[in-house]
Amino acid sequence: MDFNLLGIICLMANIKKHDKECFAHDNGPGIMDSNAISGNDLYLIVQLITLTLQSLFKMLFVFRIFTHLNLKSWSEKNLTHEEEFILLGLVRAPLSQMVLFVIFSAIYVLTITGNLMIIVIIKQEYHLHKPMYFFLANLSFLEIFYTSTITPNGLRNLLQDSITISFVGCFTQMFFFAALASSECVLLTVMAYDRYIAICQPLFYSTRMNPSLCVQLLCLSWGCGFLNSLVHTVYTAMLPFCKDHLIRHFFCDLLSLLKLSCKDTYPNELVATFVGGSVVISGLMLTLLSYINILKAVLRIRSEKGRQKAFSTCGSHLIVVTIFFGTIIVTYLLPGSDSANEQKKVLSVMYGVMTPLINPIIYSFRNADFQKAINKRISQRRLR
Repeated sequence: MDFNLLGIICLMANIKKHDKECFAHDNGPGIMDSNAISGNDLYLIVQLITLTLQSLFKMLFVFRIFTHLNLKSWSEKNLTHEEEFILLGLVRAPLSQMVLFVIFSAIYVLTITGNLMIIVIIKQEYHLHKPMYFFLANLSFLEIFYTSTITPNGLRNLLQDSITISFVGCFTQMFFFAALASSECVLLTVMAYDRYIAICQPLFYSTRMNPSLCVQLLCLSWGCGFLNSLVHTVYTAMLPFCKDHLIRHFFCDLLSLLKLSCKDTYPNELVATFVGGSVVISGLMLTLLSYINILKAVLRIRSEKGRQKAFSTCGSHLIVVTIFFGTIIVTYLLPGSDSANEQKKVLSVMYGVMTPLINPIIYSFRNADFQKAINKRISQRRLR
């Protein structure tokens, strides 16, 4: 039996076992145990998804061999070469690589720390238990995994001479990166809708944005993102890659992989444009529609103080939306020459590495409620 399939069976058994233990606890002290088990289950589910995808891509790899390769020219060398890609990265000069390693390492540590701080503060501060901060905590959770799909591997590659990645590893990375990026597009749209209800229909906010709807909207964002990514990943994995296998990027990017195929990739480009583009463009249009209505409502407020308060609640989100959607559209939806493609590679650093760092900085410094929560935590630590 395949080790991945065996791992999937074991993980499913562990999740079922933890669920039974959770129900065995009483309602009193068992609440803390239930939370701990839920966190452990989440980790097991992520592992389950990863192993399932790896098994899927292994089967796709075998199917691709039988479909695209000439049976008479099979050799061990061809099979080994076929299942590996070489990442060329951003730079090749050793000094530049060391500089980038230091910079990216600092950015990654700050990103994880900042987003974890947002999650912890929102969880511990009762007055932040509102839909707006519920979505913000989930955005921070998403950002941690989003940047972790490419940054650790990119840091490792900056320290190595031979930068190879397997077929399964490459498409697993591509799947999670595209899935989390698409989920963020939908989640930012959901957050814009939340601000629209809060400012334009404040009397109905508590009933409209109830906990059940918040969870449903969150599931919608993750579901749309993962389904969108699955379409691109499986469709791209079916292509024959018979060129030089040099990925001119620092991670397995969709556009970079399409350039390695010896088959016409026009159908894949159409799918990327219409399926992926529909997620991005529809999300952007719905976000703009929400902010147009918010702007109309704010302009009807007579007091200057009231206008400033209304703008302050959505200013941070608007900055994040502009940066994220802007870089995504320029990188994936606009055509470009070879020189423009090099610039797009640099832009990918912006939305893949920098944006997860910028988000906690913007939300923490531009949000009055969050600043009060941070100051409260600092004061409590000083008193100790």
